[in-house]
Amino acid sequence: MQALELLTTRSSMPRVTEPGPTAEQFAIMQEAASRAPDHKALMPYRFIVFQSQKRLRLGELFQQAAAARGLDEKAQAKAAEVPLRAPMVIAVIMDYQPHEKVPRDEQFASAACATLLMQQAAFAQELGAIWRTGWFAEDEVVKAGLNCKPEDAIVGFLYVGTPVVPTPIKPMKAISAKFE
Repeated sequence: MQALELLTTRSSMPRVTEPGPTAEQFAIMQEAASRAPDHKALMPYRFIVFQSQKRLRLGELFQQAAAARGLDEKAQAKAAEVPLRAPMVIAVIMDYQPHEKVPRDEQFASAACATLLMQQAAFAQELGAIWRTGWFAEDEVVKAGLNCKPEDAIVGFLYVGTPVVPTPIKPMKAISAKFE
């Protein structure tokens, strides 16, 4: 896939299955993440990779969070299954690094850029990926379970696998009105 095509046709692929990325494909995704803008080279992020049985541990954490919210048993069971939607789930955490010249928002943006670059690297290798947030990314039980410090943030969860169907390319947005 050519770079401009990749950038101008980016769409999420919510329906993925086995197999997940190979070790070589994942290494390229990691390398892409390393190219995110990173003022003062703080690397204000960390990634927790859930594959195979480890996804069940993430599901247990999601289920615990659902229970803590008072959701019913059906919703709790559904929460436990969420990480099973893809063969690989990467939790992206903005790992805040106190620095007088790099504010928290900039560090969050760096972690978000790393997430997008991993997703784009997945697409360039004909994998499917979707970046999800939802309430799990804001939940204190989930944050604690992922060893987040109070000043950290969950940027999202990147679900990666083999596309079940061709990635649907969304129509272009009328973005020119956003430029002054």
